[in-house]
Amino acid sequence: MGRFAAILLFVLLAGCVTTRHGVDLPELDDWQQRTAVLGSLRDWEFMGRIAVKAGDEGFNGKFSWAQKGDAYEATVGGPLGIGNVRLEGEGRRVTLTDKDGEMTVLQDVESDLRYRYGWTIPVASLRYWALGIPDPSMSAVTEFDGEGRLARLLQSNWTVEIARYREGGGQPMPRILSVTNSESRVRLVIDRWSFFDR
Repeated sequence: MGRFAAILLFVLLAGCVTTRHGVDLPELDDWQQRTAVLGSLRDWEFMGRIAVKAGDEGFNGKFSWAQKGDAYEATVGGPLGIGNVRLEGEGRRVTLTDKDGEMTVLQDVESDLRYRYGWTIPVASLRYWALGIPDPSMSAVTEFDGEGRLARLLQSNWTVEIARYREGGGQPMPRILSVTNSESRVRLVIDRWSFFDR
């Protein structure tokens, strides 16, 4: 076997080992099961669009979120001067990479984003809210739709409203969310859900 062929075979085999396969979610028949199953997910992602408004500041752009265990990577792609912004977090450490590739460790994510860009997103709880469940680390007031799914949530100083669900991983998952507080309004439209086997 030639050297090139050997390298090609190695690359192909390595790709096979690291390929992740999407899986369907189990049935989510009631609220207890829904919060238990979705709250225990370790490896998932979504892609969609985001609109952020805070006073005179705001933008529309692409948005993706990838969760792997306790670590996440969120990418916000906005127009004008913002470019692509990537947030990577694990535990209390959150690193922002701006459009120029400069990395900054954020001490208070919401406040630091507001200071830097004039708007903020609720990064700490978004991994739960996007799934349609409350952040388990704090108290919440919940309202449900006719199917027993989360329709409205009051948590911390944010109000979360889920206007529409659609299929993701074989189960109804949030499609359109609005997340607001006294200073900011964030609207997410989730176009694609993916769930993975660890």
